[in-house]
Amino acid sequence: MGGWIGGQAEYVMVPYADFNLLKFPDRSAALSKIKDLALLSDIFPTGYHGAVTAGVGPGSTVYVAGAGPIGLACAASCQLLGAAVVIVGDMNHDRLAQARNFGCYTIDLTLPTPIGEQIRAILGEAEVDSAVDCVGFEAHACGHDHHKESPATVLNQVMTITKAGGQIGIPGLYVTEDPGAVDTAAKMGSLSIRIGLGWAKSHSLHTGQCPVMKYHRQLMMAILYDKIKIADAVNATVISLDEAPKAYEDFDKGVAKKFVIDPHGYFKKKKK
Repeated sequence: MGGWIGGQAEYVMVPYADFNLLKFPDRSAALSKIKDLALLSDIFPTGYHGAVTAGVGPGSTVYVAGAGPIGLACAASCQLLGAAVVIVGDMNHDRLAQARNFGCYTIDLTLPTPIGEQIRAILGEAEVDSAVDCVGFEAHACGHDHHKESPATVLNQVMTITKAGGQIGIPGLYVTEDPGAVDTAAKMGSLSIRIGLGWAKSHSLHTGQCPVMKYHRQLMMAILYDKIKIADAVNATVISLDEAPKAYEDFDKGVAKKFVIDPHGYFKKKKK
């Protein structure tokens, strides 16, 4: 919850809830899709925002960097927006398999084959119309160096593989300070970005936190009227509050799931 600590609890007092709440038009319809609708609070609008700011539209070819929950939500959002081809890149084979489950093409970033050549094998050319960085400052290098942290890698990759005049959405988090970074510059949020490449290709780069309320009503309607199955796309998995510590450990290991905490056992009651 931003700077508010303690969101994983049985009850939470939400600041400004009277302003932020989204009212579902029909209770029974909403409860039948509550796992999907729960994702409106964060990852679905965030992934959608990345796709929108990348200029994704009907017939687009898109590269989504990262197959975590935000990346998968973004990939599903690209499909919702009409993209012809959605390519997802990651180093985690389970997450790539999850992306393929709902019709995405995938590229394995642990391979020594350059990312552009892997895209060429799919599209017949080494560039896409739009790209979305769903990784952020915790990025790693590719190929033989995929185990090494390299915070500017994704930004430089997406500028390399996006066509001239293309848009790049950056919902992935970048920070002003990172004490655990690999070098002194990165610790101050200063990265070795090839901004000259982006300038030469007339790219538009869009950063910043997602304005959730700009999108959540429209995305709610898309869920309620079966235009998207976002819970399936991100493999949303309901857990109890007691299971949360183990879920965080599994998530840190790269499990291909989005955990939804149900502190009062609502989903179990719903199944009975």
